[in-house]
This record gives sequence, structure tokens and C-alpha cells, in this order.
Amino acid sequence: MFTGLVMELGTVSALKLSSGGARLSVSAPAVSKGIALGGSVSISGACLTVTAINGQTLEFDISAETLRSTSLGGLRPGDKVNLEPALRAQDPLGGHIVSGHVDVVGNISSKTKTGDAWKVEIKAPAGFVALLVQKGSVTVDGISLTVVDLLEDAFTVVIIPHTARNTTIGSKEAAAPVNLEADIIGKYVARYLASVAPGQGKGGITMESLRDSGFIS
Repeated sequence: MFTGLVMELGTVSALKLSSGGARLSVSAPAVSKGIALGGSVSISGACLTVTAINGQTLEFDISAETLRSTSLGGLRPGDKVNLEPALRAQDPLGGHIVSGHVDVVGNISSKTKTGDAWKVEIKAPAGFVALLVQKGSVTVDGISLTVVDLLEDAFTVVIIPHTARNTTIGSKEAAAPVNLEADIIGKYVARYLASVAPGQGKGGITMESLRDSGFIS
């Protein structure tokens, strides 16, 4: 479990691909200080397990499924990645609840300067955009951001200077891939609506459906 607040920009040391997945090595001076073998780290939005620690370098095994469903397979030595260690019980929840399970890979459509900030449009499958709400939360490459505009197959977010300086999104250009995760609350609501009696899912939540499900008496 994570919050979407990036602790550190790590540097990829190596990515060794194999028939069954890959081995990723990341230089992480800050995160490596408080991490243990077997701990979880969000690597640009994807939750991975620390399988080796060599000084300030952390190593992770990546499954074939994770390579297929994220942008991690395209990493090269020297690339920067957003790092966040798993949330601890005593930590403040400064962003939003992030699972580290990437839903889809989107692409940056455009970046427009608005004062000191950047407005970024991200193209994503329509099914993913349907899970978002204006002013709601979305995770982009592991960063907790607020949805500004909802389009048919895209959405926009605004990046403040601090986020631009301290995460990868500040240096990414148009067409760059980004790992996307919708707010888990929205996914549960969508799942519920898809499972209710025929006709109710399309018509929305009704007082009758809430009563039948035990939410009200």
C-alpha cells in the first residue's frame, strides 16, 4: 500500500531481461536506508519486492505479467524512476490510497505551461477514463495527482513546480508512456454496479438497490 507521494528519484543501474521476466537494479540512496529484504517499493507506480540489497542499490525481480502491463520493460540504464516505500501504519496519508497495481499504460498527449505549472493531457483507454471523476485522484507513474478535465479517451492533470522537479513527469515529453492506476474506490463502485441486478448498473445507484444491498434500512 502506498500514498503516491514520491520519496526519491532513483536511477536504473541495469535491467536484465529473461524468458520469464526481468531483473531490475535501481540506485536508491534514500529509500535503501530504511528498506529490508522482502519489502515493497513502488517503482514508477508498480509495486515490486526487494530481492537483494547491495549498498544503495536495490534489486527487484519483475514477472512477465508486470512487464506486459507496465512500462518497466522499456527502462534503460541511467533512466530515472519514481520511488516510494510501502506505507507504514504511523505514516501520514498525504496523497491517496494507492495499491501499486497498474491498470493500464497511457501516453502523454501534450504538456502546456500555465504560469509556473504544467497542464498535462494523458491519453488512456476509455474504460480507464470512465473510472475517473473531476477533482478525484489518479496515480500517474506512482504520483498521486488530481484529475482536472475528463475527455472521451484522455484526462488532464496539473503539475506544480515541486512535482516537476522531484518526479519523472517533469522531464517526460509527448508520447512518453506512463503507468496509470485509478482510485481504488472508483474501481469498487464500478465493480458493484456491474454486478447488481440487470438494468440497475446502467441506470445508476437507486434507493432500492442501496436498500437491497444493506447500505440503508
